[in-house]
Amino acid sequence: MKRINCRRCIYYFVTWQAGKPHGCRAYGFKSQQLPSIVVFQSSGSDCSQFIQKKPAKSS
Repeated sequence: MKRINCRRCIYYFVTWQAGKPHGCRAYGFKSQQLPSIVVFQSSGSDCSQFIQKKPAKSS
């Protein structure tokens, strides 16, 4: 099973809250686990909002 890596998604952000360090702008929540895991546990489906970030331009 291939897992979605939230850290590569445009909607993922770091909250800097000790109890809820991971956030998802697409679904509008913060959690202790990666958002893709929470979405899968809640719905039984993989995240449908994942959009991969564009790679950083190298100089």
